[in-house]
Amino acid sequence: MKKFLSTVAALAIAGSAAADSGMITYTTTDSFDDVAFGLESAILDKGLVIDWVSHVGEMLERTRGDVGSDKVLYSAADVYQFCSATLSRKVMEADPMNIQYCPYGIIVAQLDGEDSVMVGYRSFPDGPMKEVEALLDELVRSAVGQ
Repeated sequence: MKKFLSTVAALAIAGSAAADSGMITYTTTDSFDDVAFGLESAILDKGLVIDWVSHVGEMLERTRGDVGSDKVLYSAADVYQFCSATLSRKVMEADPMNIQYCPYGIIVAQLDGEDSVMVGYRSFPDGPMKEVEALLDELVRSAVGQ
């Protein structure tokens, strides 16, 4: 119970602090693989299809020497991209320029040397896109067990 309460407190603090940077993130002490599996499950349980998983962490590590860097950024980092036909149509009918936000992306990342894993998404402007943001928040919270 103590671990659960500390995780919930950390998630609440991380979620509110990160929102100021344009990203909304939550942090958990669950393993990267568990969080990634939880996110995949949450997306699929909503009847959505994952279009692409970008393995950003692997790419950055693989090309680190090629670009002249010796800094390891992540132990693991992926971006899950997907769309909702129903919700996308709704927000794009409200403003066709909302196409710029599709597909939607959620990150799962573990900074090198850190025990915690962050999962999150970029915030969207006020208006119809806030409904997409609510969906992303629901998926992220599910991935971290909230």
